[in-house]
Amino acid sequence: MRVIKVKHAIEGGKVAFDLLKEKMAAGAKVLGLATGSTPLEFYKQIVASDLDFSDMVSVNLDEYVGLGVESDQSYAYFMKQHLFDAKPFKASYLPDGLASDLNASLDQYNQLLADNPVELQILGIGRNGHIGFNEPGSSFDGITRVVDLAPSTIEANSRFFASMEEVPKQAISMGIANIMAAKTILLMAYGEDKADAIQAMIEGPITEELPASILQNHPDAVIIVDEAAASKLA
Repeated sequence: MRVIKVKHAIEGGKVAFDLLKEKMAAGAKVLGLATGSTPLEFYKQIVASDLDFSDMVSVNLDEYVGLGVESDQSYAYFMKQHLFDAKPFKASYLPDGLASDLNASLDQYNQLLADNPVELQILGIGRNGHIGFNEPGSSFDGITRVVDLAPSTIEANSRFFASMEEVPKQAISMGIANIMAAKTILLMAYGEDKADAIQAMIEGPITEELPASILQNHPDAVIIVDEAAASKLA
């Protein structure tokens, strides 16, 4: 696990972008992408660049159950707004939040990941240590599935919705085994509210009660943290 400390999210986005360029120059063709506020500066760097993704594939970590691509709170909409409209990929895949047969859709997504091994997976981290929507207690052997969101995650996501009642209570998420299969993992964390999770992820025991702690076992995990998120590290 390689930890890179930066002053702020803007610098972190630049460092992440440089790593992406390095991986693409080495031949990477499949990117695992994340949503939320954490990767926004990274996506801004990509959009402002001359990088060409027309020969690349993207797969996203998760999507809310019950939201379709037209919903402005769906992750599909987020990705179009912040990346895909400006930088289209050869193919971009997200879980289907409106699938009529969720079990079949999950099987298809797991097969998709097997057919398109992720070479660089982007991650954020929740205040409770979740990665993707793998909440505390998630099996390290888990694959793509429907998950019930923890109250703390629902609360954190409520800032994007008009009311707490509108926040989806379930999501489709890659499992931890899917995430760990990526050749390189790049996790970014900014802000004091992530300090406890970062400290536990890097310095604590490997436990399913802190899902991100499994990254200690990954052969190529890069962690970008600002000064606030790194404030409790030894």
